[in-house]
Amino acid sequence: METSLRIAGDSKALRIHAKEKFVVDPTTHIQVQGELDTRVAHPCFYSVMVRHFYPDLFASLGVGAQYDKHEKLRYFVRGKKSFPVSNNGLVNFNVKGRCVVDKEFRERKSKAAAELSWSIFNFQKEQDVRMKVGYDVFDKVPYMQIRENNWTFNANVNGKWNFSHGHNLMLEKVFAGVEVDAN
Repeated sequence: METSLRIAGDSKALRIHAKEKFVVDPTTHIQVQGELDTRVAHPCFYSVMVRHFYPDLFASLGVGAQYDKHEKLRYFVRGKKSFPVSNNGLVNFNVKGRCVVDKEFRERKSKAAAELSWSIFNFQKEQDVRMKVGYDVFDKVPYMQIRENNWTFNANVNGKWNFSHGHNLMLEKVFAGVEVDAN
C-alpha cells in the first residue's frame, strides 16, 4: 500500500492518502484509494478504478467510480498516451485526458493536458527525480511537477500548488521498466 501526507495552498487541512493496486493480469490492475481530511477526521473521497495498460502503444485506459465528501457518486474514464522522445525512454511527451460524470450522467467535467516528462535516475545517490512541464487544455493553464522518491510538488501559473510526502513506489517502478501513470 502506498500512503502519503498531502497539503494544498488553498486548504487548511492535512490529508492522509492511501492507495492499493491489485494485479488482475500483467496489463490490468484494480486501484483502490481514499483520503482522510485530518481537520474534520472524515474521509474526503473513496475511489475504485480498473486500469488497463497497452505496453506496445505506451498507453493506458481506466474506468471507475468515486464517492466524495459531498456524498456524490461520480463515474470517470481516463486515458494516457506517451510518446518517447529519447531513446532511453526517460524523456516522454504525454497526452492525457479524463472525463467525470455524475450518477445520472447529466453533469460532466473534462480535463486534458499535454506535458513533457523527464525522469532522472540517480540524480543524487539513490535519489530519482521526475520533472514535468505541461499545459492544461481546458483551464488553459501551464503547470509543473517535481517528484522525488518520497515527495511531489505541483504548481501552476495561477499560484495553485500542492505537496505530498510519502513512500513513492512510482519512480522505483519507472526505473525498473514498469509502465505507470503518476496521476
